[in-house]
Amino acid sequence: MEKRPFNELGLSEDILKAVGKMGFEEASPIQTAVIPTIMQGRDVVGQSSTGSGKTVAFAIPAIEAVDPKVRAVQVLILCPTRELAVQVAEETGKIAFFKKGVMGVPIYGGQSYERQFRALAAGAQVVIGTPGRVMDHMERGTLKLDKLKLVILDETDRMLDMGFRDDIEHILKAVPATRQLLFFSATIPRAIQDLINRYSKDPAWIRIESVAQNAPAVEQVYFEVDRRSKIEALTRLIDVHDFRYGIIFCSTKIMVDDLDEHLHARGYLTDRLHGDISQAQRDRVMEKFRRRGFEFLVATDVAARGLDVDDLEVVFNFDLPNDAEDYTHRIGRTGRAGKAGRAFTFVSGQEIYKLQSMVRWAKLNVKRGTIPSLDEVEEARTNVFFEKIRSTLDAKQFKPHDRMIDRLLDQGYASTDICSALIHLLHGSTAGPAQAAAKPQPADRKAAPAWAKSGPDAGPGNETPPARAAKPGKAKYERPARTGREPGMTTLFLNVGRKQLVTPADVVGKIAGVTRLPADVVGAIDIHQRHLLVDVKADHAALILKKLAGIKLKGEALAPAMANDTHRAAE
Repeated sequence: MEKRPFNELGLSEDILKAVGKMGFEEASPIQTAVIPTIMQGRDVVGQSSTGSGKTVAFAIPAIEAVDPKVRAVQVLILCPTRELAVQVAEETGKIAFFKKGVMGVPIYGGQSYERQFRALAAGAQVVIGTPGRVMDHMERGTLKLDKLKLVILDETDRMLDMGFRDDIEHILKAVPATRQLLFFSATIPRAIQDLINRYSKDPAWIRIESVAQNAPAVEQVYFEVDRRSKIEALTRLIDVHDFRYGIIFCSTKIMVDDLDEHLHARGYLTDRLHGDISQAQRDRVMEKFRRRGFEFLVATDVAARGLDVDDLEVVFNFDLPNDAEDYTHRIGRTGRAGKAGRAFTFVSGQEIYKLQSMVRWAKLNVKRGTIPSLDEVEEARTNVFFEKIRSTLDAKQFKPHDRMIDRLLDQGYASTDICSALIHLLHGSTAGPAQAAAKPQPADRKAAPAWAKSGPDAGPGNETPPARAAKPGKAKYERPARTGREPGMTTLFLNVGRKQLVTPADVVGKIAGVTRLPADVVGAIDIHQRHLLVDVKADHAALILKKLAGIKLKGEALAPAMANDTHRAAE
């Protein structure tokens, strides 16, 4: 069925603003079909399951029908469960956000009567409730229906299966004859047909066929994640699985911009697409993405249409889509061309009920997953680094450094210790596993220098290690050994060395951290058993000497000095 923009459905400005705030860019098939028909005043029978986007389909015309000046119940929405009632109430509240004076209240068993009494007495115009509690309020006289304009039965078949038929009939007999009546149900058995025939007047029958189909080659996993933890969860999953090419779907344009900025700040190569981006820029982004000019596209559903890419590794549903059809369209972008794909979905709070409804409607095979721990992230990074070393050795893609190795061997170091020291420097293992996993900064991604952080312990020796090993051709941080002072540099003496297990990264980190100077003020470093010599830019030498005095490095209080002939002779 067709989809149309919401601004073509004859909606008021207040509703269009609310829809825009919710991030919807166009109506789903059921919304396109149902909204204009309801707004014409006709009774409607909609055959469509939960997960097809029908909540918005009936909530929009319901809010449009409410007169804010009348402080009485004008819309009654009946739901089979309190979970669904709460979900519908939340969606309805979002749609009514800009329509001043409109109040809604969910009423269901298990919640305090007092809160419901207050909301009804205050003049709530929209009531969303379960049949039993609604009938209870009617009998108490706290729910008056004489001003009712619209009655909506959501998931009618489930309500009948749960034994609510008598309650529903009791409610329908009590509402005004002039009310408009809407039935929504996945199936229309004889019992529902009887209700329609007895209480509805010339209804419009609208049936939405499910076109959503499960993608058999796609592994689908969902994660229950607090909204504030989604970005951390996303980056952990990317790093653990070493994903390099995928789409991250968000529901709103604002969320696309926000997530794109956060991922850039963490060093991931991303770009974005949504409805506010010009066609020329959109074409540039899509062309660059097809040729793998960046790793992850952050996009809304509408903006990603027409993007034909066959080799995506993963699709992330950072926000849950509006309906099951959008879900299957999203995940269908991975697992193409005979390749296996993955689709990861984040749900927060009561969104789990919406996802479960989508699963039932579209017969999805979605498994529950757990977010990787910090230790698992670190282990995955280590494995990636190990494979990089192994493949480099197998392919012999390295330049021999026999002279330097011979020098180290001549000084009595074991070959295994030399290898361990090099891996220590390259892999950034001066940071512990928890620190390493906290804020990934891949060396092969566009990001601020890993040592650009504040605090006395800042510096390459304490930076967050890369989220994964660098790609071939991307150099990692490494200080050259001293072979003679560089022009414009001054040599300083520091009273720490190999005995304290000091590394070049420790030295640069300590200098950059305590002075707040950029790391490039430090040149070559030569580390000896009990001391080291470090070249620094002459213009900053005095400041560095002053700031380092008394600062501890590897537990040793520093006593820095300008290097003299005695120090050099000790080399």
